[in-house]
Amino acid sequence: MADPFIIMCAPNGARRSKADHANIPLTPAELADCAEEILNAGASILHLHVRDDNGEHTLSVDKYREAIAAIRARVGDKLVIQATSEAVGIYSRQQQIDMVKALKPEAVSLALREICPNAESETDTTEFFSWMKAEHIAPQIILYNEADTLRFDCLRRAGVFCDQYPFVLCVLGKYDEPLSIEPLSDEAAARVAKKLGPFVDVLNPAGVPWAVCGFGKTEHLLAEVAAKLGGHVRVGFENNLHGRAGGLVEDNAELVRGSCKSVMHAGHSIASAQDVRKWSK
Repeated sequence: MADPFIIMCAPNGARRSKADHANIPLTPAELADCAEEILNAGASILHLHVRDDNGEHTLSVDKYREAIAAIRARVGDKLVIQATSEAVGIYSRQQQIDMVKALKPEAVSLALREICPNAESETDTTEFFSWMKAEHIAPQIILYNEADTLRFDCLRRAGVFCDQYPFVLCVLGKYDEPLSIEPLSDEAAARVAKKLGPFVDVLNPAGVPWAVCGFGKTEHLLAEVAAKLGGHVRVGFENNLHGRAGGLVEDNAELVRGSCKSVMHAGHSIASAQDVRKWSK
């Protein structure tokens, strides 16, 4: 399941700004530059957030189209572009769905707790996933904890996602509560693996493909841990700005290169966008 190994990159997120890091890509031109850099570093999926004219998070279809056009002009189809539907406390569930239906992205991430918050939403969630399947839109379902994972598995078995093996993203930590495991060592990697246990203990026996991302400096351990446990990884400035030594990295590509090195050292090959597309069909 983890070979070839997928390295996703989330280069900006919804909250960080130039005050956090001068090289965070926010404009279409900056995102195009970043796309080329992370592609050359080993990424196959770009997890895309866009900003409004004030630099704030937006689900504007026009802003998405502008950014996607700039990225495609630079790298063609060599990256899978995954739009986010993240609400960030601003957007309703229906607005998230409406954005996806208007944009029709190649791929999209969807937080389970946002897109299917309760039993009453399950029927039209199934209809939405059925529509995405017909439109060849690849969803990734975001899970934040054990409760999310157990509920996801129940819904999966009930056919809500119109796919017995949907791609999942497991999230460790929070933006305002980053995962902190010190010192960064082999023992720390074991503790990261333990934190992934509530996700992996459900997903692996079911054969569900997954990737992991984590807030904070511990991010650099995730590729190594995911490779050992049969998953994939997402890295980038959305979750972390620091390298193995603890200091700020130069750019997103540095984080991707670090993950690529860890995975190849473990004996895995690195997935291309075409590998991802073949696998996700």
